[in-house]
Amino acid sequence: MASEHDTERRAARVSAPTTAAQARDALRDAILRGEYLPGERLVEAQLCERLQASRFNVRAALQDLAAEGLVEVQRNRGAQVRKVSLAEAVEITEVRMVVEGLIAARAAERVTPEQATELDEIAVLMRRAVEAGEHRRYSDLNVRLHALVRDIAGHRTADRIVETLRGQLVRHQYMLSMLPGRPQASLPQHERIITAIRDRDARAAEAAMRDHISSVIDALRSMDYLGPA
Repeated sequence: MASEHDTERRAARVSAPTTAAQARDALRDAILRGEYLPGERLVEAQLCERLQASRFNVRAALQDLAAEGLVEVQRNRGAQVRKVSLAEAVEITEVRMVVEGLIAARAAERVTPEQATELDEIAVLMRRAVEAGEHRRYSDLNVRLHALVRDIAGHRTADRIVETLRGQLVRHQYMLSMLPGRPQASLPQHERIITAIRDRDARAAEAAMRDHISSVIDALRSMDYLGPA
């Protein structure tokens, strides 16, 4: 029997996409928001109804998301949200470390005074969230900070790569945010990233970002007692 959450989720509707690209983007957003869990089947008929798209466009959307690593399509078994093992999550994060280091360096070269002020505001909010024990709020601010750094950098290719990689790590990122002491450990790392970008120090910004994501890798490895995710 479907849970109340499932019923509400299935009842949700997006604004009538008519193309495969619109269906793909809407489904990607739903997966990234955690509305579909790893291993959950993606039933074409239900997706057609939810996305207000044709079966052809839904199938095309699923194929695109399979290419991004978010969805797994098996012959005669349909599609499901792809499960990412802990070992693979570590490998993906290692790639993120290199690409996001590049992004941070580029951001330090391009940051404007207005953007520096926005970075400072996020830093203040992150510290308040940690002090108040608001871990979900801190996690949301973490996403906002990394998105802002990418926006400042303006490196479209690196941005696409990071978005694809981030999408494959949704479940692991949530688990990380729940680790005791994780926000307290990552806060000073984020503050160092912000300081280096504000100071327009590209080398320090890249090093600070790589150090931060290296600590994410260490945290992921510390979760190996959970077994394959």
